[in-house]
Amino acid sequence: MVDRLANSEANTRRISIVENCFGAAGQPLTIPGRVLIGEGVLTKLCRKKPKARQFFLFNDILVYGNIVIQKKKYNKQHIIPLENVTIDSIQDEGDLRNGWLIKTPTKSFAVYAATATEKSEWMNHINKCVSDLLSKSGKTPSNEHAAVWVPDSEATVCMRCQKAKFTPVNRRHHCRKCGFVVCGPCSEKRFLLPSQSSKPVRICDFCYDLLSTGEMTACQSARSDSYSQSPKSSLNDVSDDDDDDEDSSD
Repeated sequence: MVDRLANSEANTRRISIVENCFGAAGQPLTIPGRVLIGEGVLTKLCRKKPKARQFFLFNDILVYGNIVIQKKKYNKQHIIPLENVTIDSIQDEGDLRNGWLIKTPTKSFAVYAATATEKSEWMNHINKCVSDLLSKSGKTPSNEHAAVWVPDSEATVCMRCQKAKFTPVNRRHHCRKCGFVVCGPCSEKRFLLPSQSSKPVRICDFCYDLLSTGEMTACQSARSDSYSQSPKSSLNDVSDDDDDDEDSSD
């Protein structure tokens, strides 16, 4: 099916429409052999609150962006190579239902579909695309992925020292290795994580000590899917601004 669609006029036209929706700021998406598998709105769990994002699944990449005008205009285009993607289902929790994790070495996050059927379809299609890509390339699935950030609303105090309370002055920060919400004094150090950045990034003292001694695997978070717990935000409270978790200074 995918091979048959690859060179069809209908597929070329559909991809061109997606390109035009992102405008001049988006990257070109039309390449030989690329097929648009499906598209839809998913709720992405961002740093401060869940937000609606438009997703496009191709046979080799996953693309998403902010919704400016539904079906007509999107911005802040993100392109994720599917070869590096692994996905895991998330249990329903409060208002956040029908979710799964999209994990890559560079960035990992949770998304939620409107229904269980949509979730199943998205996960099945993504898994099929990843499987086909790996089969053709002979590569093995990626076993490294960036931490999923704990939403701000889940931490009123630093998750490392358990003492510092967050205020407008004492800001929240995120460790790029474990994803915990930490205070400034607990995350003053930086460490080079090549899969995430070409420059040293903010990490907590706990992860820094383990990374510095070579105990990298021990640096993984001890929590179990805490990001799937429901923040006190409503799923209807969405906006079209930038992803809150894109600010590399926090």
